Order: sequence, then C-alpha cells, then structure tokens
Amino acid sequence: MTISRTKKLAGVVAAAGLLVALSGCGSAPEATPTNSESEGPVAVEGFLPCLVSDDGGFNDKSFNQSALTGMESAAEELGVELIEVESASANDYAPNLENLVAEGCTFIVAVGFKLSADTIASATANPDVDYAIIDDSADADFNGESDAPNIKPLLFDTVQAAYLGGYAAAAWSSEQGVNKVGTFGGIQIPPVTIFMDGFVDGVAKYNEDMGGAVETFGWDVEAQEGSFTGGFAANDTAKQTAQGILDQGVDVVLPVGGPIYQSAAAAITDAGSDSLLIGVDSDLAVVDPSVAELVLFSIMKRIDVAVQDATLQAATGDFDVTPYVGTLENEGVGLSGFGAFESELPEGLTDELAALQEQIISGELEVTSPSSPQQ
Repeated sequence: MTISRTKKLAGVVAAAGLLVALSGCGSAPEATPTNSESEGPVAVEGFLPCLVSDDGGFNDKSFNQSALTGMESAAEELGVELIEVESASANDYAPNLENLVAEGCTFIVAVGFKLSADTIASATANPDVDYAIIDDSADADFNGESDAPNIKPLLFDTVQAAYLGGYAAAAWSSEQGVNKVGTFGGIQIPPVTIFMDGFVDGVAKYNEDMGGAVETFGWDVEAQEGSFTGGFAANDTAKQTAQGILDQGVDVVLPVGGPIYQSAAAAITDAGSDSLLIGVDSDLAVVDPSVAELVLFSIMKRIDVAVQDATLQAATGDFDVTPYVGTLENEGVGLSGFGAFESELPEGLTDELAALQEQIISGELEVTSPSSPQQ
C-alpha cells in the first residue's frame, strides 16, 4: 500500500467539460475557511478528502485516474490536502480503507464496484466519516437503499451514451463497407456490461433506422453473455480476447475495462489492421496520446466532475447521500468528439446523433439496460 499526501494550492480550477450539479440539502455547520480566496468554496475545519483506487491503479487512463483528477481539482479549489492510496489487489481494499480512517480522513471516495463490500463495512464502522462510492449503489441487500447512511453512490446511466456510440460505430462501419463491429469486457459486472448493452442496442437502432446490416460480435444483450478477459489488466489474455473479436473482421472495437484498451491497441497494431478503438470513461485520445490515431471516439462518464462536486459538497459539512446518477440530460455521460476522424464521418451522422440524444432525454426513446441504476 502506498499513501500519497498532497497539499493543493488555493485557487479555482474548472474541470474539463460541463459540470454536474450535486446539490446538497439541510443546514451546514459553520465553516472555517482553509484557502486564501475571498470567494468560492470553503471547507469546515479539519476537512481531509481521501481516495482509494481499485486494483487498476491511478494510471489506468480511465475511471481511477478520472476520479483522482476530480478530487485534485476540488482540493485545489479548497486549498486543502488530499490523501490518495492505490490498491494493488482486492486484498488491499479493506486495509486501505482502514488506514485512511486512521489518517483522519473525513471524506473517503472508493473507486469502483469492486470495493462495495469493504466500503459498506468501513462506513458502517465509522458513521462520522462521509463516504462516496463510484459505480455502485452500496446496496448489498437489494432493498433499494444504501446499506450505510453515510455513503453517497456516484452512478452513471452509461447505456444512454453507449447507445449513441453503437449507432456511431455502425454508421462508420457501414460507410467503410465492413458492416462488422465488436466489443469485449474486463469482468462481467454491471459497470462493464452497461456499456456493452447500449453499444449493441445502438447498432440495432442504426440498422433499423438506416436499413443497415451491421453485425455485432462479443456480446449478446438478450442472453447477457459475451467475451471477457477476467480482469482489467493489459496482458496476454486481454490481447488474445481482443484478437478474437478482431478475427471476426470488425473494423471498430469497444474494449470496456480500463487498461485493457492497451491490449486491443497492441493487437490492432501488431496485425497491421485498419480497425479503430472506442474509448470508455475518459476521452482516450486525450488521456493517452500514444493511441490517439486509433481512437474513433470515446464513451465518457464524467467521474471527475462527479467526484469534484461531491468533494466540494462534503467540504462544507452539507453532505447529501442521495445517489447521483449521471445521464445525457445532466451531461454526466456523453460522447467525446471524433478528433482526426471528424472530416471522414458519414454525412449527417452528427445531426442523427443529436436527434437521438434529444429523444433519449425527452423520454421519447427509451434506452435502458439490466445494469442501469435506479433513478
């Protein structure tokens, strides 16, 4: 376990993209300013935000890194220290959380579904500490409520953005005359399969609306079965799984699971293929320029903004544990731009995507997944 304690300078740094509102309710205790700014948020005395990763680590170019970026931005606004701790394996989750409590953390964000049980246990044992968890409702007994009254779930209805992504991938593949796209995941858990559900359904929507014949490989929505690497590491297994999808003749592939995109990129490069990647969580072409030339676009979850806003809320002492759900409407999820491929897009695609987005937001078009968070 490695704990990093960082002092952030005062000053306001805006998160990239559009902010997500995470408004709290109730009356806040009197706050003691910890930064030198006369305006902007101030933290209650002794506020110490902390972050624990899952075993993907903070350099995953995905959700762990995005969460850290969000907390760093909040800490800089507030002029406070933060503590970040990486987990090398699942065995680290419980002791890492225990150590953060021992360090005096007053707000702890756990990054990911895999930390659920340990986060619930830690929050239950430490009712005076505020917690948030990403991609999990902290509801192990499935009664519709968080299992500890001091945990705020930070959830994302990613199926909405992935639906747009599937439509865009199908349009691209059809334009190229290939008509085959694919996906594979790390572990078969809801935060992964929700991407795959939306992607496949979005391809079907393209075929329905445009008379297309684009095939999908790697995931069966109805059976909830498909191709998985068994983990989130970029390794030979992930590369072989990616190659299995590429061998179907696809020209667009969606790897869902943090670093496994690296294995997909290696498989494409080693084969001299013209296939392209779709990134997840973050704008992959931006966070990892080494693969930018392979990235058609990314399906984004604004984890950074959700963590930043939750941290700022906790800092005031006015913490609301009502679950946050990122959607297309509140811009918690969405598609990135198409980068270098913008000029090569099928004519009218961006207008079609905008129209679909409006239909999803209005409720005219229902887009959902078995893994969608309850709202």
